[in-house]
Amino acid sequence: MNTKPGRRGFILPSASLLGNPGGNGPRPETVAELRRLGLSPREVALDGGLQTKATAEALAPLAPERVEIAGRASPGSTRTQRRLGRDRVGAEGRISHLKRRHGLRRSRLKGGEGERTWTGWALFADNVETYGLST
Repeated sequence: MNTKPGRRGFILPSASLLGNPGGNGPRPETVAELRRLGLSPREVALDGGLQTKATAEALAPLAPERVEIAGRASPGSTRTQRRLGRDRVGAEGRISHLKRRHGLRRSRLKGGEGERTWTGWALFADNVETYGLST
């Protein structure tokens, strides 16, 4: 995601599972998708509900330089921690935008395949809108 003021990056479709899978760290499917696309983020900002050890293990294949989990002490400057915290909060705003503007509140299609289709089209609509803003 591009975090410059007034700019947005494209959103990749997430790996989704049926039900409400619990998790102590990032989903292995998400890490695998990032590797498949050849993306290796330098910095990762995550929600405070994730465990530090499980997160480090899950993100090991990507080898990020810095992982910031909200509410956890981490080495580095306070300025960098605040910047990553703002990036994470900005991502929450993008999720809210997807829910309100592109219909991600509830899928109208049934089953797991319907949910993935519904989510894919909402992300596609948002990415087309983002592309239109950048041209």
